[in-house]
Amino acid sequence: MPNLVTKLVGDKRRWRQYRARVHQLPPDYRTAVEGIQRYLMYFGALDADSANSLFEDVADLFERAAADGTPIRQIVGDDPVEFVDDLIRNYRQGGYIEREQRRLIEAIDEAAGDR
Repeated sequence: MPNLVTKLVGDKRRWRQYRARVHQLPPDYRTAVEGIQRYLMYFGALDADSANSLFEDVADLFERAAADGTPIRQIVGDDPVEFVDDLIRNYRQGGYIEREQRRLIEAIDEAAGDR
């Protein structure tokens, strides 16, 4: 059985690079990114390439914010779940979940004679 991290994020080299970047963040920013990462692991449902891109972009965002001194709440807002769910939606566009959702809708429409 493949390693869970490999299954979720694919390329181990990219994952290690991302984790090294997160480790370099100031403690509060690192804690926030790790919380986002944990949430994404459970609820992200992204293909490995999209997940890698999303993690890397989150690292970019928090690296810039830390360098600028941007408060964490200014990044994620009052509802961190909504913030991360919006990120997920942006990375899913055109992904396998949306393709399968469209296929399901099309199959049901065809079966029901709606086409």
